[in-house]
Amino acid sequence: QVQLVESGGGLVQPGGSLRLSCAASGSIFSINFMYWYRQAPGKERELVARIASGGNTNYAPSVKGRFTISRDNAKNTVYLQMNSLKPEDTAVYYCNGRRSASSDWLTSWGQGTQVTVSS
Repeated sequence: QVQLVESGGGLVQPGGSLRLSCAASGSIFSINFMYWYRQAPGKERELVARIASGGNTNYAPSVKGRFTISRDNAKNTVYLQMNSLKPEDTAVYYCNGRRSASSDWLTSWGQGTQVTVSS
């Protein structure tokens, strides 16, 4: 089973940037869809962005134009570049994948990486 480890979170001021990484223990070449989700305190986990194996991307309306998801299959890593961060982006960010749109999650949800946007 592929394991995923998120990193890159931290404390940043509003308007700042962070780049999150999701490192896989095995190849993600055959994983058609990779996702970033986030969960803020007291809220449900929500989809942030998705990237397909061919490079097509989808974003939540709240982050579109500010966040960019990318994948490097050679490094087995998925990234989330977050710019113009807002306090409402504060959450724990998680990554996961699906081999197809209807398949189960690639792995159980990990520890995630905390992003805190505050002055």
